[in-house]
Amino acid sequence: MFGFRKSAAKQTSADVSDSECEEKRSIGRRTSSEPALEKPNYDNMSVQELEKHAVNQSQETTKSVNNCLRIAEDIRQDATKTLETLHQQGDQIHRTHVMAADMDKDLTKGEKLLNNLGGMFSMSWKPKKTKHINGPKTSKDDTATAKRSTPEQREKLGLGKGARGSRTPPPEPTNALQQVQVEKAKQDDGLSDLSNILGDLKGMAVDMGSELDRQNTALDDLSEDVDELNSRVKGANQRARKLIGS
Repeated sequence: MFGFRKSAAKQTSADVSDSECEEKRSIGRRTSSEPALEKPNYDNMSVQELEKHAVNQSQETTKSVNNCLRIAEDIRQDATKTLETLHQQGDQIHRTHVMAADMDKDLTKGEKLLNNLGGMFSMSWKPKKTKHINGPKTSKDDTATAKRSTPEQREKLGLGKGARGSRTPPPEPTNALQQVQVEKAKQDDGLSDLSNILGDLKGMAVDMGSELDRQNTALDDLSEDVDELNSRVKGANQRARKLIGS
């Protein structure tokens, strides 16, 4: 009798522990994955409840579209700043290369003077030139800095931020169906703006890639010219030391 009660108590405790473990596992699976959305029972809803639910759902969708639009606008602002920085960097590389070309002209005059200072009893001296320095291959007007559009130009064409505020506001809704239609119109406008922003971002990405390619080529040319100038400056210094020592 007592043995039967003990075995029954053990079985009951084992069942309770198994059920608790199963419940914990189900909770863990639910929290680790996305929460399951409860689907409302439309059959038990009244017409007013259905209308209210439809309006709430359309408003939530509009909020989601506006959030995506704000994020896209922030990304476009950051991309615009990055593109402006790249263009300024390209202009700086261009100016540096122009200065290197000017240095080549001044260095050529100095080399002629060093050659003439030796006199008739001195050996003639010529600088070792491995390449001719022409400066940047493209002029400043040919770079993307001069060709790119400004925010004011995009604003006049209706491609800037001001294009969003040009839409006429919809009439005030008087029933649930009109409210849903108004929210749908807002969603369409937001998605249209989002599509325009994504198009702008695509153009900016292409412009960034082209600008980086141009800058890489310009830096290679600038590096070769600077190496040539350094070599000629060293040769001119050696010539000057020999003249002073003699």
